[in-house]
Amino acid sequence: MTENEQNQSETEKKEKIAHQLALIEAGLYVAGRPLDLKTLASVAGTNSKKKVRKLAKTLAENYKNRNTALEILELEGERFVMQLKAEYTGKVRKLSTRPLLSAGPLKTLSYIAFRQPILQTQVVDVRGHHSYGHLKQLEAMELINREGVGKKRMIKTTQFFADFFGLSLELRTMKRQLKILFKEVEKPEEKAETNQET
Repeated sequence: MTENEQNQSETEKKEKIAHQLALIEAGLYVAGRPLDLKTLASVAGTNSKKKVRKLAKTLAENYKNRNTALEILELEGERFVMQLKAEYTGKVRKLSTRPLLSAGPLKTLSYIAFRQPILQTQVVDVRGHHSYGHLKQLEAMELINREGVGKKRMIKTTQFFADFFGLSLELRTMKRQLKILFKEVEKPEEKAETNQET
């Protein structure tokens, strides 16, 4: 192989890698949710999970080195996600066209997440009969699972829920993370109430 042919081969290899990186980036952007290695491999046009993991990690590192509002993270279960960095969320949240959930279903979801696994009857006792509609909506959105346990139904959040909200899949860790989030949400409300009193 001549030096010219070798240079051309190296250039083609670099172009192919750049194209695969761009395809993975596009896939993560369009999906708006975590994607597993199998899906990313399909997008990148390869059968090798090892190769696609390396490509996704390279892309994540590229994003880390850029001064940008987006990041690519590797999650549990060999999955990757493109998302907005936490420090920008508060400033641009109001630009979102509509919230994921209205207040009622969100409160029901919060209650389930913090108390899971929980019986459906307990959720309805606390959140009221309107929560049946919330549960149906949350299940359709794949945020919760309802499983039959005898004549009762047990409710738990899904992997998609954990991924979407950036929480651990391990229940104890998730509940600890939720406690911290709930405290952070309460702080601005307490400040607002204090300011109104003065």
